[in-house]
Amino acid sequence: MDGEAGGAPEVHRSPAPRDFHFCPTDLYDSEGRLRLFPEEHTRTGRPVPAEMTGEPGGAAPGKAQSDLEEEVQELADLYALGGGGEWGAELVDGSAPRVEVSEPRLHLPAAGAHRDWRPGAEAEDPGCLGWGAAGRDLREAYRYAHGRASEEYECYVIPEEEDEDEAALVFCVTCKAPVRACEVSDAHGEHEVTPLSKALESAKDEIHKNMFKLEKQIIEMENFANHLEEVFITVEENFGRQEQNFESHFNEILETLAQKYEEKIQALGEKKKAKLEALYGQLVSCGENLETCKELMETIEEMCHEEKVDFIQDAVAMADRLGKFLNTETDVEISAQPDFEDQTLDFSDVEQLMGSINTIPAPSAPVINPQAPNSATGSSVRVCWSLYSDDTVESYLLSYRPVQDGSPGKDQAEFTMTVKETYCSVRNLVPNTQYEFWVTAQNRAGRSPASERAMYMTAPSPPIIKSKEIRSCEEAALICWESGNLNPVDSYTVELTQAESPEASGVTESVVGIPTREALVQLQPRQRYTIYVRALSVGGPSARSDPVTVYTTGSFFHLNQHTCHPGLTISEDGFTVVRSERKTPAKEPLPGNTRFTRCVAVMGNLIPIRGRHYWEVEVDERSHYTVGVAFEDVPKQEDLGANCLSWCMRHRLASSRHKYEFLHNGTTPDIRITVSPRKIGILLDYENSKLSFFNADISQHLYTFSCQLHQFVHPCFSLEKPGCLKIHNGISMPKHVTFY
Repeated sequence: MDGEAGGAPEVHRSPAPRDFHFCPTDLYDSEGRLRLFPEEHTRTGRPVPAEMTGEPGGAAPGKAQSDLEEEVQELADLYALGGGGEWGAELVDGSAPRVEVSEPRLHLPAAGAHRDWRPGAEAEDPGCLGWGAAGRDLREAYRYAHGRASEEYECYVIPEEEDEDEAALVFCVTCKAPVRACEVSDAHGEHEVTPLSKALESAKDEIHKNMFKLEKQIIEMENFANHLEEVFITVEENFGRQEQNFESHFNEILETLAQKYEEKIQALGEKKKAKLEALYGQLVSCGENLETCKELMETIEEMCHEEKVDFIQDAVAMADRLGKFLNTETDVEISAQPDFEDQTLDFSDVEQLMGSINTIPAPSAPVINPQAPNSATGSSVRVCWSLYSDDTVESYLLSYRPVQDGSPGKDQAEFTMTVKETYCSVRNLVPNTQYEFWVTAQNRAGRSPASERAMYMTAPSPPIIKSKEIRSCEEAALICWESGNLNPVDSYTVELTQAESPEASGVTESVVGIPTREALVQLQPRQRYTIYVRALSVGGPSARSDPVTVYTTGSFFHLNQHTCHPGLTISEDGFTVVRSERKTPAKEPLPGNTRFTRCVAVMGNLIPIRGRHYWEVEVDERSHYTVGVAFEDVPKQEDLGANCLSWCMRHRLASSRHKYEFLHNGTTPDIRITVSPRKIGILLDYENSKLSFFNADISQHLYTFSCQLHQFVHPCFSLEKPGCLKIHNGISMPKHVTFY
């Protein structure tokens, strides 16, 4: 085998026997190779000769040679191979006797199996490796001679063939084993075979995937362990609160029982005293009556012994006395019965307290969650909160009120709603507005404290695209819109859907983080785009705006109403300029220098993109008109072409004669046009700093200015007398224009 990674010594191997076929199982490179031998060289407990390991220090090669011959002879005699000298000579020479074998293969014991490689043990496994008895003896002799076996690993390895044979190895996917290329057509003809290097890469990729999954599982388990720890702490805290609750209830019960005991003892003492006093009074009265009766009896007995005269006198007095005594009613009923009255004890309040121990306590204050991304619309927000896991809640009270100028308004109305779940979608809110939310939990034991206040914000209203202000060319479009919200938003997003495109049909692209209410978007030429705009704030994105369609088939622009002279009228579609014959009443000029005052003209809003722009103007041969381009700050009190900030083509009709001038800074070249154009093509070329005019109907070039365009210019149109001009833009550039 090759020297393994980690500094294992290189082993010199003898040439393989001629009839031995070796199928190596080296599926990995030198670093990841399956190690079949230990780091040190062993030969069933005996040291390997230095000349076999290739290590220096062989001081007596002749002696080692003779020792090896003796060992081989010994082995040959031991296994009754006969002709020991011949066998030994062959083995020492590095060859082996020719033995007939049938498809020998590398034989490894099954996982977990134990094989006894000692002499004699092979008798239980006849025909191992297809060698027969002689093959086993030869194998043992070869193993002991060359040190190719290790009892520690319990396997036998046939010496490898030359390194060039390893290059012929392929990997059988069906058998999941490497095979020689020469064997593919035989036993593996119908199997899926792949190069060994490819199988190696595939195995490494599979291992990497499994490692990635294992790392992911480790992260999930760590997160789960953290969650378990949080639950553990929460349960511990909850049971601590339950213990405090039980202790408080039991102390209250004991106090109530002690109070009832004192009250009952005091009541019993009062009843005892009253009953004994009544009985005692009755007993005293009875004794007094008894004494009176005895006294009367004694008096009567004495009277009976008196003389008749004295007896009669005393008898009359005694009769009166006896009559009075006998007429006196004597109470012989016991006022207080001796039986103990059954004292019924009212423990209803104690039972109520005892019952309250089994009742859940009032819940703790909920924890309201911060606003989650994309949890709001223009009129609703989704509010979520959490509670201790052991708290029992029958319902929640969610309260909210709007926030103005960063602080809750004291005069703002508060709204409260009852919720059963730990979330709620609050509707009918104002777009792009901040609200303050808080929540309380309640059950039959009471209501929890209120949670902390949390700020939620609704999403903005969708913007409103100004379709009359869209400007475009073949490479870009300038989109403008209104916010549609009272409060400011954070940014805007423009979404583009390219339609009727074989390459990207229906694909939506987004331009995000736009701080202003306009965006210059790069596009592909000759396409049709559907464009939407969204507004973004803390509450999330708004819904899409109403769509607009943009064509990139040419330069497209509208006329600027703010520059229009009061004598001109712009049609509703924004592409026709009319000057009527009736006199237009004077209008108050707008502040600043945006509107033309002397020159009856209007400017167009061309997209600020350098490149080539083309548009056409349909004119009347009898009208007096001027068409061209000018800088935005061109003097509005001067005629077009009368200064260095404008380049124009001017037409006048005098005595049925057409006069054409190409004006810049008040000068014009002497040019005669024989065919009066009815449609004038204008090419603005920023790249070459040129402005060209064409007769579009006959594809005739009229004139070209060489301009110093250090800023962006805009189309301009003027009518000196009643008439009209019709602008055609957003059209493809004609072929004859591309040559200029």
